[in-house]
Amino acid sequence: MSLFCLGTYAQKRGTTRKRSTAASRAVAARAQNNAANTTFNAQAVDTSKKAKPFERPIDGYYKKANILSARVTPYANLREADVVYAKRIWREIDLREKMNQYMASPKSRLIDVLMEAVVAGELTAYDANPSKDDPNGDGFAIPLTPGKAQSKMADSTIVDKFDKNGDKIGSSMQAGEFNADSVVRFRIKEDWVFDKQRSIFEPRIIGIAPLIKIKAGGIDSDFQPAFWIYFPEARQVLATKEAVSRNNDATGLSFDDVFMKRLFASVIVKVSNQKDERIKDYAQGIDKLYESEKVKKTLLDWELGLWQY
Repeated sequence: MSLFCLGTYAQKRGTTRKRSTAASRAVAARAQNNAANTTFNAQAVDTSKKAKPFERPIDGYYKKANILSARVTPYANLREADVVYAKRIWREIDLREKMNQYMASPKSRLIDVLMEAVVAGELTAYDANPSKDDPNGDGFAIPLTPGKAQSKMADSTIVDKFDKNGDKIGSSMQAGEFNADSVVRFRIKEDWVFDKQRSIFEPRIIGIAPLIKIKAGGIDSDFQPAFWIYFPEARQVLATKEAVSRNNDATGLSFDDVFMKRLFASVIVKVSNQKDERIKDYAQGIDKLYESEKVKKTLLDWELGLWQY
C-alpha cells in the first residue's frame, strides 16, 4: 500500500473517531437532560409533602403567658349582719388626667376591652336610661343586645329619605362608626362598707359605665352613661387584659389589678343621700371639687375614728 493510501486511511479513521466521540457526548447530554426533566416533573407532581404551617416568631425573648391565664382573687364573703357602716359613692375617671392616661393607650384601651367582650357575648351591657323599675338607670335592670350596645357608642346622624322623583319623604337615624378616642370618661358605682368580722373598711365596685356626649340639635349635652357593665361579672375579662405602664413594660398589671389596687385618680360626683341629689345639683364651679374632697375626707375620718382611744 502506498504512503498516500495509508495517510488517507488514517485521516478517515480519525474523523470517524471524532464523530463517534461527539455522538456519544450528545447522547450523554440528552440522557442527562431527560433525567433532570424527570426529576423536576416528579418534584412538581409530588404533592405528598405538605408545606410547613407559618409560625409567627415571638415578639421579644420571652412569651407573656401569665396574664392570659390569670384568675381573679375573689372578694371575701360579706354577710349583712357584719356590715356596720355602708355608703354608696359614684365617681368619675377622666382619662385626660396624667395618672389615668394609660387607660386610653392605643396598645390597650379600657373601652376596647369592654366593647370587644360585649360584642363577643362575654359581658352583658345594661341600659342606662331611667325607667320605672330603675329610676337612676344604673340598677342593671334592662340588658342590651351587642348590636344595641354598639349603637349607643356610635354617633348617630339624621339621614334623609327621597322617593324616585327626588322629593324628601322622611328621615331616619343612622349609627356612625365608633371612635374609641372619643371616650374620655368612665363612671364607677361602688359601696364603701365596714366589715366588723374582718375589721376592714373597703370599697367594692359594683358597676362601670363609659360616658358619652349626646348631640341634640347641634348642641352637646353633658356626659351621660352609654350603658352599664356589672363589675363582678367583668373582673375575669379585665384580669386577662394587661394595662400599659409608662414606667415599666414588665409590670404584669391587669385592668382588674388597676381597679382593685385603686391605681387611678377620680372625682366623686354623687354620694347617697335622702334627696338623691348629685353634687352638681347643689354646688357649682370649683365648689363641686371642694364638695368631692369633703366626701372623701368624711369617709377617711369615719374610719380613723374607729381606732382612736
